[in-house]
This record gives sequence, C-alpha cells and structure tokens, in this order.
Amino acid sequence: MSARVSGPVLDRIDLQVEVPALTAAELNEAEPGEASDAVRERVCAARQRQHARGALNAALAPAALRPACALDPIARALIAEAVDRVGLSARAVHRALRVARTIADLAGHESVAADDVAEALQYRAYEARRFGVPG
Repeated sequence: MSARVSGPVLDRIDLQVEVPALTAAELNEAEPGEASDAVRERVCAARQRQHARGALNAALAPAALRPACALDPIARALIAEAVDRVGLSARAVHRALRVARTIADLAGHESVAADDVAEALQYRAYEARRFGVPG
C-alpha cells in the first residue's frame, strides 16, 4: 500500500526524484562519480553568484524571482505546458524556477536556459508519474 501526499504538501517539495535500487552487478560496475572537492567548488561558486544577486535562490522575494529567472520563449513554453498539462500550481512554478536558477548557477550560466527549466520540471514530476495526478 502506498501513501499519497496531498498536492499542497507536494508543492513544497522542490525535488521529487525516484531512485531505483541497483543490482549488485550495477554497483560493482559503477564508475566513480565526481570528486567532492570539485562539487564543493561548484556549489561555492553558485552561492557566490546568488549572494551577488542579493539573496540565495531559495530566499529570493517573488519580485526578484522574475528578473533572476528571465526566460526565453522556449523556457516560457515549457512552463506553460507544465501548468496546462500537469496542473502545476503557481507555487510549484515558482519553486521550479528557483531550482532552474540553481541548476544554471551550478553550471556557471548567467541566464536560465530552457534545458535548466526542463531539468527542474523533471524533478517535480515524480508524483504525477507514480500516481497519475498533477504534481
């Protein structure tokens, strides 16, 4: 029996990712991941970018979110499709934009690209895929 989480609670969960169990063979054959030092450097640089904008992405006021996440037409279309097809709420859109801005910061991008928005939206889609409900 699987428990369901209400839509308003899901709106407050930024990253919804299903992580399937690996087999022993997959674990033994796995390539080493990125070194912690390299990840730490990227995170520190991303946080510096955020502080330069005036606040960490999670703390951006709604009025500051729009200029920090200025979207091109393709990215805006992705957001519109998520709202129309999946029923993404305004809160969920804002949270996805904050995640997209963070993805762009971690990649060292000045602006938020459509790929950043697409990745952020994928992180919000777990509940919809699992239960067939808006996420």
